[in-house]
Amino acid sequence: MPMHPAAAAPPAGQPVDGIRCDSMEGAVLHIHQHVAVFDHGRPVPIPEDLGRPLAAQCLYWIHTHTPDGIIHVESPSFHTFTLGNVFDIWGQPLSATNVAGARPNAGERVVTWVDGRRVGGSPRAIELTGHLEVTIEVGPPYRKPAPFTAWNGN
Repeated sequence: MPMHPAAAAPPAGQPVDGIRCDSMEGAVLHIHQHVAVFDHGRPVPIPEDLGRPLAAQCLYWIHTHTPDGIIHVESPSFHTFTLGNVFDIWGQPLSATNVAGARPNAGERVVTWVDGRRVGGSPRAIELTGHLEVTIEVGPPYRKPAPFTAWNGN
């Protein structure tokens, strides 16, 4: 998987990681996840309409509708998608030293939580499954996240 040292322009309809931008949502695989990013305790917003470029008038198989961190995977085929795919479609870096522009200071680290459990390894490789909850903390306070409950029918 590519490592992105800096933010890139969000894609404008071209395939990203083999994920197409189609005229409508796929109907074979339809799951949702919640992703939260914190920069030294401050939320980093995940934008609404991520993966929905207006100029191209299409919709990537991974996208958002609202700015609440709920990710929609709506694919025309069964496929394994990862958190790295989300950040690539967002046009933002995801590494041990840069998470959507948030960077740890000297002596700090990036901590990742999946479904309330702290995990190691690259967050890019986290597989997107139904109702997965991912919290990434860049720098302290490194608190275990509260379970996400605002699925609102998703």
